[in-house]
Amino acid sequence: MSEPEKRSAADMSKPELAQYLAGLFHRTIMHHVLWFTEVRHQMGHKRAMQILDQVVKTSSGIQIKRISKVLGFELKDGLPASLADMPEKKLKELVEAASVNWLANDGIWFQAVENTHGMNEAKRCNDSSWAQFSPVEADLISRMLDLPENPGLEGLKKALGFRLYANVNTQSIIDEGESSFVFQMNDCRVQSARKRRNLPDYPCKSAGLVEYSYFARAIDPRIKTECLGCPPDVHPEEWYCAWRFYLD
Repeated sequence: MSEPEKRSAADMSKPELAQYLAGLFHRTIMHHVLWFTEVRHQMGHKRAMQILDQVVKTSSGIQIKRISKVLGFELKDGLPASLADMPEKKLKELVEAASVNWLANDGIWFQAVENTHGMNEAKRCNDSSWAQFSPVEADLISRMLDLPENPGLEGLKKALGFRLYANVNTQSIIDEGESSFVFQMNDCRVQSARKRRNLPDYPCKSAGLVEYSYFARAIDPRIKTECLGCPPDVHPEEWYCAWRFYLD
């Protein structure tokens, strides 16, 4: 006997409902991103970031409160109490896990395009994605740290410590005076993994030129970026890439 036709979620089995629910969360994230993308296209980056800030503050509170009622967990300062009261060590582990998930997702996107359309298309999409993401990440960090407008090199130093990459890689800053500093990526999770497999460095310079310059400029438009070395460039053992940031 054939399985009866499913006309709605009410006709699904328990395992199917669980999968459907996970997909609904994914759709919500996609719709959120597409809303932001279109508002930025229509109204510009600055206004879109202001509206995004308002949306997140309102929407996240509504969503988590509704889910807490269904699942029966307590809220504390707008967060699940289990998260708010979690030991600091475990919270730090979750921060790292979330950041590694971001990096893995980035790599999966790259490989999906590379496997179907080749390396050139993957690099082109990757570089363009960084042109969109770097200013957004910079603005979100600026709001989190409550940085003033045009915070200069000191503001950039602070912001670099809160990037997603900062939670998965080892990085350092070398001061060169009041008008410049050098940022080094001493250990890169992606490049180190390739090194362990005896693979050459991934040539990430084209993406890095976009990523770092756009990030710095979003923190303070006066800041200029200079690449001191990034694969495929030859680099010393102590870093994979290095960038000088300076005030023009």
